[in-house]
Amino acid sequence: MPFPTLASKTLIWLLAATLTLTGCSRMNLAYRNLDLLIPWTLNDYLDMTGDQQKRFRAQLRDHLGWHCRTQLPGYLDTLARLQGQVRDGQLNEAALREHYAYATEAVAAIAKEITPTTAQLLADLDDDQVRDLSESLEEDRREREEKYLGPSDAEQIRERADRMRERVERWTGTTDAEQRQRILQWAHAVAPQTRLWLENRAAWQQALRDALDRRHEPGFDERVARLLQDREAYWTPAYRAAFPAAEKAAIDLFSDLYRLTDANQRRHIVKQLQDLRNDLGSLDCLPAN
Repeated sequence: MPFPTLASKTLIWLLAATLTLTGCSRMNLAYRNLDLLIPWTLNDYLDMTGDQQKRFRAQLRDHLGWHCRTQLPGYLDTLARLQGQVRDGQLNEAALREHYAYATEAVAAIAKEITPTTAQLLADLDDDQVRDLSESLEEDRREREEKYLGPSDAEQIRERADRMRERVERWTGTTDAEQRQRILQWAHAVAPQTRLWLENRAAWQQALRDALDRRHEPGFDERVARLLQDREAYWTPAYRAAFPAAEKAAIDLFSDLYRLTDANQRRHIVKQLQDLRNDLGSLDCLPAN
C-alpha cells in the first residue's frame, strides 16, 4: 500500500521505477503499453468503443513521442547522478529530497501533457459508459478495502513490510536482518495511515464521478485539469494532516536503508541503475508528426 503516494512511487530505488512510469524494466515494451500515461489504469475501468479506441491510440502515440523526446533525456541525467551518488556513498537525505522533488515535477509534467486528451475522452463518454466506470471505481474501492483493511492489524503490518522488502530487494538484492527490521519498523509507524490513504483515494474518485455528471456543462475541461494537475486540492483533511509525517517516514526509511547497505548491495544498485539507463538510452523515440 503506497502511502504516501510520493508522486506515486519515488525515492532512491523506487525513483527509477517512477521515472519509467511502470514497474517494467524493458522500456521498449513499456512504451507500447496503452495505460502508460493514464493517471488511473483506464482500460481496467472503461470499455471504449472502436472509434474511441482509435482516436485515443493516435493521441496516445503523440504523448508517447513527446515523453520520449522531451522527458527521457532528463531521466537519463537524473539516473546517472543517482548512480554516482550510490557508488560514491553520497546518497544522503538532501539528495533523496532532491530526487523526490524531481520525480514529483516529472509526474506533474505528464499530467499536464495528457490533460486535453483525457478531458476529451471523458467528455465523449455516453451515459452507459459513465455508469460502468462509476461501478468499476466502486468495485475497486471495495476490493482495496478488503485487501488492505480486511486482514488483522498485525497481518497488515507484515504484508506492508513484505511488499516494501520486495521492492527494495529488486534493487539491493537480499536484505539483511537489520534492514528487514528497519522496514518492519517503518511498516509499524505508517500503519494508521492505510485507512486515510484509501479514504483519500475514494474522495478523488468521487470528485471524478461528480465531474462526469457535469461533463456536458461549461468548465468540464477545467475540472478535469484540476483533477489531474492539482490532486492535492482533493485531499481529505485527515490525509493532508498525516501526509508530512508519512513523507518523512519514507525518506528516513530509504536514507537508513542506504546507510545500512554493504559494498555488494551498492554494487547491485549501481548495476540495476545502469541496466535501466541502458534500456532508456536504447529506446527509439517515436517521431513527431
